[in-house]
Amino acid sequence: MTSFKNKLQTLFEEYEQLITRTNKPLENGNGIFTRYQYPILTAAHTPVFWRYDLDEQTNPFLMERIGMNATLNSGAIKWNGKYLLIVRVEGADRKSFFAVAESPNGIDNFRFWDYPIVMPEDIIPATNIYDMRLTAHEDGWIYGIFCAERHDDTAPAGDLSSATATAAIARTKDLKIWERLPDLKTKSQQRNVVLHPEFVNGKYALYTRPQDGFIDAGSGGGIGWVLLDDMTHAEVKDEIIIDRRYYHTIKEVKNGEGPHPIKTPQGWLHLAHGVRGCAAGLRYVLYMYMTSLEDPTKVIASPAGFFMAPEGEERIGDVSNVLFTNGWIVDEDGKVFIYYASSDTRMHVATSTVDRLVDYCLNTPSDGLSSSSSVATLIKQIEKNLRLMNK
Repeated sequence: MTSFKNKLQTLFEEYEQLITRTNKPLENGNGIFTRYQYPILTAAHTPVFWRYDLDEQTNPFLMERIGMNATLNSGAIKWNGKYLLIVRVEGADRKSFFAVAESPNGIDNFRFWDYPIVMPEDIIPATNIYDMRLTAHEDGWIYGIFCAERHDDTAPAGDLSSATATAAIARTKDLKIWERLPDLKTKSQQRNVVLHPEFVNGKYALYTRPQDGFIDAGSGGGIGWVLLDDMTHAEVKDEIIIDRRYYHTIKEVKNGEGPHPIKTPQGWLHLAHGVRGCAAGLRYVLYMYMTSLEDPTKVIASPAGFFMAPEGEERIGDVSNVLFTNGWIVDEDGKVFIYYASSDTRMHVATSTVDRLVDYCLNTPSDGLSSSSSVATLIKQIEKNLRLMNK
């Protein structure tokens, strides 16, 4: 066997070992969710035949020809008994694209489909697309809403960093062939839009995040709510804020809906991200809240602080100190798979149950928005526990 074939065989063997590695739950959790030992997707999980030219004649040194940088911010769906992620794959060239990774159990053995998704363009082609939220809507379509980024042509000459963002919309029946619909029409920039899974008063409902600029929320107050007559010509006309930003909280700078909410008998379970500024830059964490079944714009529970924050290796990556989520799956037995990215670099999974998450939301104290309120809440719990301990 030639040296080239030996190297190629080793490459595939190491890849299979990585893909088929068993993921183990971590002990000593907080009782709300369980983290797992290994990331479920990294750049190294992308197929060997994506990254390497396997022809010895054209690649005698067996070099990577198309480098992959990160796998992150994945939408999620249970499809034909398999756990599927619509992954944002970022190449070494900084361009992102979507690809499907499939697992038999939702925890490990994620394997990419052979080909990435070929997403049709809107009238104005995008430079970059990313962060798809998936919703299997009751109208029978699976919708993907994602960010379409373009250079801001109104920026001063030589400014190659200013960008604009729109919420791009596509739909599919099989996750392979996608129909591109017109981008959401809105006065503000929208990088973070999620489709509610049910009709509300006969209309489609969107969770939005209005922003004055590409990065800064500005006057955008938080997570918005919009009703639409038609997803094929989606336009924001009346937008209300249902989950606001507040000073000196985990969502002071901006906040946005993660995946679409989960329906429970007690209300809609929401998973979102919150951003605050600190000496190290922007810190992204995950938080939860619940809204009413009768009126999805009414928040009925809002636990204080973060639900999940970066730990250990999750803190380090292309954009450090960041957790982000736009996908989760709930099984028939109530088990919830939470798919989250760390530091814009890799994908992880954490598991919980609907019952635990509802309990967390309904019975965790809310934020009193001051140090004195936090101390009062803590003392109340201490006094209760000391009485129980001294019985």
